[in-house]
Amino acid sequence: MAVGEARAIGVLRRKSWQRAFAVRLFTSDVIVVVITVFASQFIWFGFNTVPVATETPVDLSAGYTLVSLVLIVSWMLMLDAFATRDHKVIGSGTLEYKRVADATIRLFGLFAIVAFLFKIELARGYFLTALPFGMLLLIATRWRWRQWLRARQARGLYVSRALLLGERLKTAHVAATITRTPGSGLKLVGALTREGTIRKGPVHGVPIVGDYSDLLTALDDTNADTVILTGADEISPEDMRRVGWELEARDVELIVAPALTDVAGPRIHSRPVAGLPLIHVSYPQFEGVKRVTKRTFDIVGSALLILLSSPGLIWVAIAVKRSSPGNIVYRQERIGRHGVTFGMYKFRSMVQDADDQLESLLDAQGTSDTPLFKVTNDPRITPIGKILRKYSIDELPQLFNVLFGEMSLVGPRPQRAAEVALYDDAAHRRLIMKPGMSGLWQVSGRSNLSWEDSIRLDLYYVENWSLTADILILWRTVRAVVAPEGAV
Repeated sequence: MAVGEARAIGVLRRKSWQRAFAVRLFTSDVIVVVITVFASQFIWFGFNTVPVATETPVDLSAGYTLVSLVLIVSWMLMLDAFATRDHKVIGSGTLEYKRVADATIRLFGLFAIVAFLFKIELARGYFLTALPFGMLLLIATRWRWRQWLRARQARGLYVSRALLLGERLKTAHVAATITRTPGSGLKLVGALTREGTIRKGPVHGVPIVGDYSDLLTALDDTNADTVILTGADEISPEDMRRVGWELEARDVELIVAPALTDVAGPRIHSRPVAGLPLIHVSYPQFEGVKRVTKRTFDIVGSALLILLSSPGLIWVAIAVKRSSPGNIVYRQERIGRHGVTFGMYKFRSMVQDADDQLESLLDAQGTSDTPLFKVTNDPRITPIGKILRKYSIDELPQLFNVLFGEMSLVGPRPQRAAEVALYDDAAHRRLIMKPGMSGLWQVSGRSNLSWEDSIRLDLYYVENWSLTADILILWRTVRAVVAPEGAV
């Protein structure tokens, strides 16, 4: 088989799996929407044909069955209009979920406007049932399909074969970012740098297959269907335009990786000016509506969780009291927002004088100068404490910290003053937000993470906070607690 034919087959394979996966999403969306809408109709009206009251000559004698059919078709059209099945957003990140939520909310807003204009009296309960449950089920099925996709991507299926094009240093940064992020859907098959193969050795595990002039040959040799431009001063705008034409003729995707680190999609806005695709980057905002929204979410969430978990809290308190001498609840000083000290509550999982032993244990394992004070195989933990820590039950009293406004349900990891004293300038940005009971660090490996990875995840969260991300982190927290990894 000729190399040109192999590359063409690679492109067709990429389009094939993207189209097949979009069909799977469309099918599951239809099933969810149909079940949700007709279930809501049945809950409120049963099998009866209930007419819809209206002051206009519109014939609605078919009742809510007609309304349900219109709602189903409109919902699917809205999901399509918001590009919720676009291959650029499925598989990773929160943008896919955000688009599903936005499409659903806008649809019901549109129905409310139409009902008002045409004086159609629609049952509020019918819509108030279909809206939240439909949206949650849509997001849940999208999440399930994402797990299915990632399982196959881990085996080398359903991925795009990508070539990196740019300076070696910038290429190494992009390669490291992609390879450490599961579910990117990109398989790096080669890199093209200024020096080409003259400078030996791969770039972060990605083999060098030539220099910039070898792009078209490398596409055929590697069967790549995607090119990622990482940045190269030697490639002029005219050369880049010709490269774009060549890639377009071969139906190869072109991705530009700007020199921006850990910036999420909602903060990036593209605006073409005189033919230049300018990228506007919004700075993090934690005041005004966003701060009120997060605080409201914390109050409502913590209050509900305290109410639901109160029987378990009482049982754990009794177990801790009977396990060993000492207090039931342990209060430890941690550093909160803007460096303010607060007392963080936990069920006691160690012996009574545990803090007095910390320094000697850290010295013994040689980590007293690391900003992450963790003791391996900690001898201070009580037998009941091991169980509490494994399933994060010891952290439940922090719900009261959240309720009192000292912490958030989701946020950066709360740390001790001695740890904060070892911060560099970048790490201090973690203190812009309140520390959280859970966070990206907890759902990404917890204490198995290095200090560098922990700070990177916390900074990413601080720079790109959104309510959607908080909800997803809480959902992943439940999974991490059920199948704990790295708990200490």
